[in-house]
Amino acid sequence: RKSFPTMAAALASKATAEVFVVGAKRTPIGSFGGKLKGLSATELGVVATTAALKSAGVDPKAVDHVVFGNVQQTSKDAAYMTRHIALKSGCRTETPGLTVNRLCGSGFQSVIIGAKDICLEECNIVVAGGTENMSQAPYSLRDARWGTRLGQDLVLEDTLWQGLADSHCNLPMGMTAENLAVKYNVSRLDSEKFAVESQRRYAVANKAGLFNQEIAPVVLKGRKGPEEFKVDEYPRPDSNLETMAKLPAVFKKDGTVTAATASGISDGAAALVLASGHAVKQHGLTPLSRVVAWSVAGVDPAIMGIGPVPAIRELLKVSGLTLGDIALIEINEAFAAQTIACARDLGLDFNKLNVNGGAVALGHPTGMSGGRILAHLTYELKRQGARYGIGSACVGGGMGVAVLLESI
Repeated sequence: RKSFPTMAAALASKATAEVFVVGAKRTPIGSFGGKLKGLSATELGVVATTAALKSAGVDPKAVDHVVFGNVQQTSKDAAYMTRHIALKSGCRTETPGLTVNRLCGSGFQSVIIGAKDICLEECNIVVAGGTENMSQAPYSLRDARWGTRLGQDLVLEDTLWQGLADSHCNLPMGMTAENLAVKYNVSRLDSEKFAVESQRRYAVANKAGLFNQEIAPVVLKGRKGPEEFKVDEYPRPDSNLETMAKLPAVFKKDGTVTAATASGISDGAAALVLASGHAVKQHGLTPLSRVVAWSVAGVDPAIMGIGPVPAIRELLKVSGLTLGDIALIEINEAFAAQTIACARDLGLDFNKLNVNGGAVALGHPTGMSGGRILAHLTYELKRQGARYGIGSACVGGGMGVAVLLESI
């Protein structure tokens, strides 16, 4: 039986079906309840898509398909999300839209679907990305539609919190990270040192302007008129071990996961413009990177954070490469302990891993993160003059996803 990763790699390797990234943009990441709380995931997706198309020099009317990842469907128009993103970004009425949900891997999955569209020669240009507004996650009142008994208390359910727990294994995501900390001997101090380094790397990169190419400013209503939001809001560059040590463990007594060593609940969107070799020639586009291969794997839900390990191993296998061939690796920092566990299992060089900081520093808008990582990887590979990079994430429910890019 052929696995999905093997089939996908075979398709992506066809010379006639090369898939290029010709544009990549993201919004700045807003803190939970912060600057982006008033913009729906659809509106954020429009900002990223419009900017990505403009940067690529692609007429929206030339787009054949729009695919966006989204996890929690927090706005009232969420059911129409990607279709609305396509139309509001200027795409043709005939251009269809698809919203996908592979939880934290949704942004990656949208790119995989877009690449498959091109490999199957069903499309020439696809916009693929991810968007999430976690700040808008509502409270729900279940069973009220059919009436209530006299004296029955109505309980509001926090849909955001429920979405961050797996009812199959009966664990919140943070507890799966604690399980990995035990399995891979990751201490709280290990996690805090990792978190401080993630914040430091982000601060250095941000000061050097390394995120400028990928960020599409968001125009917000200010007290004195419109104002541009163009720098990530969530990072805490002044974080240090002393302050982190004072924070309580959230999921387990004497555990490793605190507010400082987990990715932040946040808001944002990212979009990539994918094009076939034919479209590149026809429209005179400039490739930034090439989507080489991808892989999706399943793991024990109780240690879902280890998902990148089998996904990356399978990706390397089908592409005929080794870790030594990979210049940069991005693993979404759902939790510091989880990322450390993946790095230890794979034997990764930390100097290649999340070189400009990760989700512990930036935040993790769940549907967006895959798109953000691939956009950043595209620009960082080019900046370093490096060839190959892998973007990966663990996925709730016990999965992992990985995408291999080659800089052009």
